[in-house]
Amino acid sequence: MVKVHKEGRRILFVTLLVLLALNLLLSHYNGPNVAFNRVFAGVSVVAFLTLLQFFRSPYRKLLTHEDLLLAPADGKVVVIEEVQETEYFQAPRRQISVFMSPINVHITRNPVSGMVKYFKYHPGKYLLAWHPKSSTQNERTTVVVESDAGPLVLFRQIAGAMARRIVWYVNEGDEVSQGEEFGFIKFGSRVDVFVPLDADVKVQLGQKVKGGETVLCQFKS
Repeated sequence: MVKVHKEGRRILFVTLLVLLALNLLLSHYNGPNVAFNRVFAGVSVVAFLTLLQFFRSPYRKLLTHEDLLLAPADGKVVVIEEVQETEYFQAPRRQISVFMSPINVHITRNPVSGMVKYFKYHPGKYLLAWHPKSSTQNERTTVVVESDAGPLVLFRQIAGAMARRIVWYVNEGDEVSQGEEFGFIKFGSRVDVFVPLDADVKVQLGQKVKGGETVLCQFKS
């Protein structure tokens, strides 16, 4: 049985009612055996199942260890590079970015355990999520956690061209646990993580990762 994430229950319910109403109206006015009605019914089923897949909440056997930084979301690694982080650190950091396609699970998870030292929501544009400027110009949230291992880690939810709402469940001062949900991004997006330059990166560009399971990097002891 598919478990549906709480962020999708209302959307799925409303979508189901609308599709059922449209199909009943077509059947009433055109008759049940019209070819267009059958095609529309098939498209309705495919559309609903696609939406159901997007909002699914699969079981995860979480891997937890304070020296490890886990993938914050399902998707593909699209950036591994040294950058100048300008919002919080004002210093060089290693950026690792995970892009989520519309068919990926869009739950976002805490990559480390620790205390939230900084949180900010930024309204913004809706550039394609892989666009380099999306990290600083799109609608986004920024979270900085002082990890149990010591290093400060910044992670950022970024809305994409399809995404129009970011949901978050953390605030400054919260204690967060590695692998637990910290938010959700609806319909296409990405998550950036900024770690110390000496962190040992364990993934490669183009690699597919799973939130709460795949190790992105390991902190130096």
